[in-house]
Amino acid sequence: MHIVLQVVFAIVFGFAAWMATRKFLAIRRNIFLGRPENLSDQKGRRWQHMLLFALGQKKMFKKPIPAILHLFIYVSFVIVNIEVLEIIIDGVTGSHRFFAPYLGGFYTFMISMIELLSVLALIATFAFLWRRNVMKLKRLNQPELKGWPFKDANFILLMEIVLVTAILTMNATDFRLQQLGAAHYHDTGNLLIAQYTSNIFMGIGTDTLIAIERTAWWLHIIGILFFLNYIPYSKHLHIILAFPNSYYVRFSEKGKMDNMPVIMNEVKTMLDPSAQVEPIANPPKTFGAKDVTDLTWKHLMDAYSCTECGRCTAACPANITGKLLSPRKIMMDTRDRLEEVGKQIQLHGPDFSDNKSLLGDYITTEELRACTTCNACVEECPVNISPLSIILELRRYTIMEQSDAPQEWNLMFNNMENNQAPWQFNPADRLNWKDEV
Repeated sequence: MHIVLQVVFAIVFGFAAWMATRKFLAIRRNIFLGRPENLSDQKGRRWQHMLLFALGQKKMFKKPIPAILHLFIYVSFVIVNIEVLEIIIDGVTGSHRFFAPYLGGFYTFMISMIELLSVLALIATFAFLWRRNVMKLKRLNQPELKGWPFKDANFILLMEIVLVTAILTMNATDFRLQQLGAAHYHDTGNLLIAQYTSNIFMGIGTDTLIAIERTAWWLHIIGILFFLNYIPYSKHLHIILAFPNSYYVRFSEKGKMDNMPVIMNEVKTMLDPSAQVEPIANPPKTFGAKDVTDLTWKHLMDAYSCTECGRCTAACPANITGKLLSPRKIMMDTRDRLEEVGKQIQLHGPDFSDNKSLLGDYITTEELRACTTCNACVEECPVNISPLSIILELRRYTIMEQSDAPQEWNLMFNNMENNQAPWQFNPADRLNWKDEV
């Protein structure tokens, strides 16, 4: 019987790992559909930044209460993987509590800490469900979250409850079986939580306890494997991508807009025909971005890393004043369009076109024009995403490729071209103001 269960476990585990790997490789392929961008400098600083912002969650603590609740879930998720590793070893080898004989008292401490963190994560999960569904916080109930995104967030929280309940039930029944002297149930010492929760199962026979313990064991590991495969389709992909996304952060000053060398050369020769300019080896095919493949791989990794927390949108002055722009929607639309392009490539090859694009079919010019480029969204994002950089690339395309700019902008551009200033007066008069001081 044990051999049969080991084979079943190996098949389930192998299939789940294969499915997850397949999807993660598809996401990697989609990210590298973007244009090249070199972010390999300052490696020491990048490691420090990743540890501080992804592992240490520095930006989360601007809002202490949700930060602490999130920390409970996050630390529980990281630490519980020790017990998950043991479950996998037990499943493959047919053992039970594989680490217990080797770690002794430290094993008791380790499992007790996992239980404590699991209870704290359970409390935090109920708190997040309350905030989202009862308190109905504005940033968690905005238009772009209607439908699947809202259901996804709730489903993950409910799934967390199932996983935590399974592991606490498993430990409680395991502890009770130890007290009854059941075979193969090693002494784990007085576990912090299980020594009390095991009282729930007083008076239940050994066979029934084993059935409950095994059911909880299988429910927990199958839930973990399901979660592994669900993550790539969920906003919780940030659990993984927050780390590389924080590592490959752009260290340029916030608000700095990258100039295009081709345009700089044109402007220089326009202002001074004798100006010396550097030739451009590989000039861009378009100015700005119309679709996801016109963006860089870092833009696309940003889109996949979005937590949909809405802190960017809550801080956006355009959104606060009722304009259409939502930085969170920009990231969600970019991710959705990238997923669509990736599927089309997988089905029909790299040259297939569905005659759709990120600009127009997903994001409107009205949204782009509402942006004030204040960088509030960039400053607020806990995983170092820059919605602004995508907005600027799309806006650059509308202006330079489609000649679609508001009349006020065109007036300013003409003045800059003709007068070298945003205002409509003779360049020779630019310093007249000092005579009036």
